[in-house]
Amino acid sequence: MWLKPEEILLKNAFKLWVTEKDNEYFILQRRRGYGEGGGGLTGLLVGTLDTVLDSTSKVAPYRILHHTPDSQVYWSIACGVTKEEIVQHWEWLQQNIMRTLSVFDSSEDITSFVQGKIRGLIAEEGKTSLVLEEDPEKFREALLRFEKWFELPSEEKLVTYYSCSYWKGKVPCQGWLYLSTNFLCFYSYLLGSEVKLVISWDEIWRLEKTSNVILTESIHVLAHGEDHYFSMLLHLNETFVIMEQLADYSIKRLFDKEAFQREPALSDPLQITKRYLKGLEAHAKSDQFRAFFRLPKEENLLEVHESFLWVPFNHYNTLGKICLSENYLCFASQDGSQCHIIIPMREVVNVEKPDPSSRALTVCVRGKRALRFSEVRDYQRLANTIRSRCGISASPQHSASSEVTHSLHNNSSKAVSTEALMTVFHPQDVENLDPKMLKEKMKEQSWNIHFSEYGRGTSMFFTRKTRDLIVRGVPEALRGELWMLFSGAVNDMATHPGYYSELVEQSLGTSTLATDEIERDLHRSLPEHPAFQSDTGISALRRVLTAYAYRNPKIGYCQAMNILTSVLLLYAKEEEAFWLLVAVCERMLPDYFNRRIIGALVDQAVFEDLIRENLPQLVENMTDLSFFSSVSLSWFLTLFISVLPIESAVNVVDCFFYDGIKAILQLGLAVLDYNMEALVCCHDDAEAVTILNKFFDSVTNKDSPLPPTVQQASVGNNEKTSHVKVDISELIREAYEKYGSIRSEDVESSRKRNKLYVIQTLEDTTKQNVVSEFRLIDLDELYNLFKRQHFLSCYWTMKSPALLHHDPSLAYLEQYQLGFQQFSMLFSLLEPWAFCTTKSTLSLWVFRLIDENQDGLINFKEFCCALGAGSFTNKLKFLFKLHLPPGESFVDDTTFCFDSKMTSSSSSSSQTQFIQFSKTLYNIFHGDPEEESLYRAVAHVTSLLLRMEEVGRRLQEPSSPPATTAAADTAATSAEESPTEEASTTPGSSNTSGSQDSQDAGSDPPETEWSFSFEQVLASLLNEPAIVNFFERPVDIHLKLGQAKVAQLRMSVKQTVGFSSLSGRRSSAQTRHNFFLFLTVLLIQTCSEAEIPKIHLCIFIIGVS
Repeated sequence: MWLKPEEILLKNAFKLWVTEKDNEYFILQRRRGYGEGGGGLTGLLVGTLDTVLDSTSKVAPYRILHHTPDSQVYWSIACGVTKEEIVQHWEWLQQNIMRTLSVFDSSEDITSFVQGKIRGLIAEEGKTSLVLEEDPEKFREALLRFEKWFELPSEEKLVTYYSCSYWKGKVPCQGWLYLSTNFLCFYSYLLGSEVKLVISWDEIWRLEKTSNVILTESIHVLAHGEDHYFSMLLHLNETFVIMEQLADYSIKRLFDKEAFQREPALSDPLQITKRYLKGLEAHAKSDQFRAFFRLPKEENLLEVHESFLWVPFNHYNTLGKICLSENYLCFASQDGSQCHIIIPMREVVNVEKPDPSSRALTVCVRGKRALRFSEVRDYQRLANTIRSRCGISASPQHSASSEVTHSLHNNSSKAVSTEALMTVFHPQDVENLDPKMLKEKMKEQSWNIHFSEYGRGTSMFFTRKTRDLIVRGVPEALRGELWMLFSGAVNDMATHPGYYSELVEQSLGTSTLATDEIERDLHRSLPEHPAFQSDTGISALRRVLTAYAYRNPKIGYCQAMNILTSVLLLYAKEEEAFWLLVAVCERMLPDYFNRRIIGALVDQAVFEDLIRENLPQLVENMTDLSFFSSVSLSWFLTLFISVLPIESAVNVVDCFFYDGIKAILQLGLAVLDYNMEALVCCHDDAEAVTILNKFFDSVTNKDSPLPPTVQQASVGNNEKTSHVKVDISELIREAYEKYGSIRSEDVESSRKRNKLYVIQTLEDTTKQNVVSEFRLIDLDELYNLFKRQHFLSCYWTMKSPALLHHDPSLAYLEQYQLGFQQFSMLFSLLEPWAFCTTKSTLSLWVFRLIDENQDGLINFKEFCCALGAGSFTNKLKFLFKLHLPPGESFVDDTTFCFDSKMTSSSSSSSQTQFIQFSKTLYNIFHGDPEEESLYRAVAHVTSLLLRMEEVGRRLQEPSSPPATTAAADTAATSAEESPTEEASTTPGSSNTSGSQDSQDAGSDPPETEWSFSFEQVLASLLNEPAIVNFFERPVDIHLKLGQAKVAQLRMSVKQTVGFSSLSGRRSSAQTRHNFFLFLTVLLIQTCSEAEIPKIHLCIFIIGVS
């Protein structure tokens, strides 16, 4: 490898290098301890020094130096892993540089010329692969070490590397941490002790920053049940962020392919660099920005400016940050006032001329309101940016939200309901002056005062006082409006006029799996509420759920969506309920409503962490906190709607739309805290469930103005008097007082930390479910091998068959699939016939046989079906089937071609198939210690079967001439075929050629082909003890799996065996097998019955020879 010319002092390196070649201008040297005479104490010391100092010499022990006769300075210009590589560079210098150097007059010119040539070579080499790296020269050297030490495929992309200590037990090993697209690698070499660690990102269960007495700060990695700690990192936070991003990238690409497809930035795993990951970090900041301000997913964080905002209701400036996106201007305080505001560009009327003295600008919005930002560093450019954004956004479709909503309802389909169901089925009685209605009016008055001070609508200030009002309860009349505002759904609806009506019309009458499930659950959604006992409520629910399933087919419809949507329809208009559902499913509760509900499971893990932190007494008395995960699943999926009475549950939904999942976590902790004493005394899980159910039945909403006909009845009516009534407002207030300190940032960090563990736990549960279906030993390891082989097909390409044919609708068992090339590699690692000379052909036949749906991919179930045969009869039957369609069907170099006529099962093999079956047995026996006796046994069985066929054919056709010539010709042709021809030989093709021959023969009658049934073959082979013993010989499966695990990754480094490789060179052993079989068949077909004993003798002699 050519190196950037670097000045060195040869005097300091004299004892570490040995000169092997030199001339007037160049020196070729070898590192001491390497090559001939290497090793010993010198090799240990030099190797340790090279590793600790990150010297390229560790992996490239040869180098070439440039110097001039009159200079003491030497320049390193090339290094090499092997002597052949460095000699190649030396010869290039001799041929291309030495002759030119004689024309220069000064040493400076010579050195300048050599350096320019070397830099040109380096630039040419790194033109494509290293242009995106921050320091291409050092990265080239690190890449050389990475490739040499870990022997990963050349496609594996090294992202970055760091010096660190790896703790192996209680002893630290100083070395280098290499982070690549698919692997975490570590290498250390200290005094002859080499430590090499390779962990794929998809195998990691936990990744977190930790600290203890010994390690002040380290990175903890849990994989395969083993803990790994990395410390002494100069940039620990940067390293951890990159590791976290790579692990998340791997999870999305390999486990959560649906999420991966939604992010085009992750499209090519081979282009990831450290700089690219910094772009992902910006992408993550945009995600946090959208989540905090509840903005549409199309928005990206473009600019951030520190400034002060004048708060008119408090009459002071609050410090914070201005966050600017494509269509929104947002501000969030940083002084603890918990104040933030969202200004859609469509609401901005004008940006007044900036004030240079205070570096301030004033933004005027609709409603005669103005926002004054001061002490903005780049205030002039910010003002121009807002003006330009407002000009872009000032199209008719971005008018005021109230106008848009009004026009929407005027143009909406007649079938769409424009009123909230609660106003239809429970209109408020203005003249009713009972205490509950009076309190409801007081709540409305408090909110109207708040609107007058803080604004109303999309440009309202969100403050601590806003949260206080929400904790006390939102008035029934304002609930729909505030839900739309807090969730950000008001912006979605304002920027997509007419979208819902179009969806309703397009989805009307469609019939899918989602619509069938929706119809099944319609009448299970709040069935006790009058609104859903009528066609009005049921029809509105059907339209919203069907429209969403049509909009987002990857989610479609999931259970719990019907319960949530029912509550939304009670307080929001139909179109508003649709956009609220979009906000919940796609922003506020990501990955909740899909096949594996990963989002809910992650939040349950976060909930467990919060229990450990905040409820230590409960943790001390509960041996297994996973109980709370199973109990709380419905709390998260339905926002407590499924466990609380509806009049109480809506208060929880109020808090959720304002504070997000943090509100649900706080309330869950408050529920457990309230029932602490009873839960601690529980004897089993069932008793704990009963306690919690009774508690939820006792929760009421004393301020609810809803009549008894609308309020939800308690589940445990018979025993509810035994519990003291708990008011929902008091419970929520207590949750905010005790656990309000939980920060949204901490929740998101915990989500990231637990996501790996949750997904790996799901994978492990799935594996156990799959393994339990089969009665085979060591299936755990086999499943891991199969899954890893699937991932190997996805690591270095986005066009692998497993990815291209990925179908999320399939059962999860069938998500991991292998194409032929991956199956062939796994087959070669696991098949028991280690000396089989035609592995590629045999693996191809096995693949075609077990590929039940003939899609060119096999899942684990199909793979296990092939391994289920244990007895001699079953093993032989499997081999026999390999030579019948579809096992031995036509295949070209690149695609599978299946003939429907050939997929039918056949109980007997034709002449060509039987000859191929015999050849397969010969190939399997090759290299076995009992090879000769096995050959003789096969020859004996073959001669016996052919003799039986000859006698049977003569009895059936006594007048027909013997058809020995055709059979012998067929045998001869088959025996001379190469492995490629063996793979492509089919019964159909031989029949076709046979029909063509008969047509060419004109009047000659067609010859009858002989065949053998499996029973005949089995009966003959059972008489040969050598063959029976061979197939019944026990195989050490555990040892085989262990060897395969070690060799699996190494196999992928080598060139994958494809279909074209079936045309490989024929070995001498294969030629001997074909010739032996040809002579056997020819002798039997051409000799008379009296000569059979002589034939046996000939076969025996040939076999022995």
